[in-house]
Amino acid sequence: MGKVYVVGIGPGGAEQITPQAREAMARADVLCGYTVYIDLVQPLFPEKEVYTTPMTQERERCRWAVEAARAGRNAAMLCSGDAGVYGMAGPLLQLCPEFPEVEVEVVPGITAALSGAAVLGAPLMHDFCVISLSDLLTPWETIEKRLLCAARGDFSICLYNPSSKKRADYLRRACGILLREKGPETVCGWVRNIGREGQESRLLTLGELQEEAVDMFTTVFVGSSATRAVCGRMVTPRGYEGKP
Repeated sequence: MGKVYVVGIGPGGAEQITPQAREAMARADVLCGYTVYIDLVQPLFPEKEVYTTPMTQERERCRWAVEAARAGRNAAMLCSGDAGVYGMAGPLLQLCPEFPEVEVEVVPGITAALSGAAVLGAPLMHDFCVISLSDLLTPWETIEKRLLCAARGDFSICLYNPSSKKRADYLRRACGILLREKGPETVCGWVRNIGREGQESRLLTLGELQEEAVDMFTTVFVGSSATRAVCGRMVTPRGYEGKP
């Protein structure tokens, strides 16, 4: 009987793949995942067999992996960032009742909220929310409710999937919702291509962010009322400076 490793490979750079993730991929007979993720790690394991599917075929990919394990092979299901944050750990584990004999191990990785925050400084030093703006699986009405609640709670907010060709105005719409509770001067930032070639970032205000052009490779950070720009970095104080 084989095993399935659900592996978070981090934001994309080889230096941000954890030793645990590398070991899991080394043990696997086959690497499976979305084509872009396989392309990122295949140079590290050129001898490995790979199985890829395009976007929107996640469930088929998960089923293939557990069936491969039931047939006696070790499969590594690759996810960008962390396997359990918008990754494949959930849908794959949901198949476990059909495959009780297959062992599944979830291998954590560095999600974009953390790797992007490190580029900008320390925007998530206090309580924060992570919200995806993709309405492919979540209705926009639910996303809007979560944005408004996060703004009312004065959380720092990390936004995944802020825009795409089909959702070109979603970040603008999200900023409009946040501006109901947050001031236009709220410190924000974004990072594109985190940990990959062409990485770039910018600090700006929430008012400016509403007019900003971003893409699916961008992670956006919206500060709380306490967040400040400090020497070109985005910092949300935890409160240490107020202690004697």
